[in-house]
Amino acid sequence: MTKFLTAAAVLLSAALAVPATAQQGDTLRVGMSGGYFPFTFVKQDQLQGFEVDVMNAVGEQAGLDIQFETMSFSGLVGALEAGRIDTIANQITITPEREAKFGFTQPYVIDGAQVVTREGNDDIAGVEDLRGKTVAVNLGSNFEQLLRELPFADEVEIRTYESNIEQDTALGRVDAFVMDRVSSAQVIKESPLPLQLAGKPFSEIRNALPFRKDEAGTAMRDRVDAALTALREDGTLAEISQKWFDSDITSAE
Repeated sequence: MTKFLTAAAVLLSAALAVPATAQQGDTLRVGMSGGYFPFTFVKQDQLQGFEVDVMNAVGEQAGLDIQFETMSFSGLVGALEAGRIDTIANQITITPEREAKFGFTQPYVIDGAQVVTREGNDDIAGVEDLRGKTVAVNLGSNFEQLLRELPFADEVEIRTYESNIEQDTALGRVDAFVMDRVSSAQVIKESPLPLQLAGKPFSEIRNALPFRKDEAGTAMRDRVDAALTALREDGTLAEISQKWFDSDITSAE
């Protein structure tokens, strides 16, 4: 049940005098970048991806109307804090800093941080080889913090990007980028860019949906979390994962 609001739709709703509280209670405004293949992306003017399918399934299960809002990844947390959206579906990793601000659902993706280099770059075989290298990460992502927590972080030059970290790595403008392993593998599989995985993931990450810690946010979090439990138990999450990744990334098993 997906809804893209227009000005006309808003006016129509007002004309019908539907109580605002009822609308808000049955609508979940979901923020995403629309630029993180294959989780959320736009193709032929249609928003699609793993996250879109998961949230639509949550909406069906919980009786919620899903309203997608796309914006730059770096602006998503601010939009959630300001109340412009109700949650973020863009592979948001649970961290202590984020848990202090938001209430999270159960994890629905288990993944790992992955180093990616230009194809043929044998100088970097994993995270330990990032000393003295320039590494790209998406602005606002958890991967910048993971790099800064490395014992040799002062030897790594980190560059933050709104987009195009794959292209700049392929062009040799940076030595590597760090992203989740699932997305990295899909980018290498689907794009013509000369890229390769460098070693194994160096940190497990658990991704979930964040909500504000007020009364309404907590109630919606519980409602969505119950839907995720049902979707996990009936196999829907695994089916969506198989559709996009040919494997089940929704479970640690």
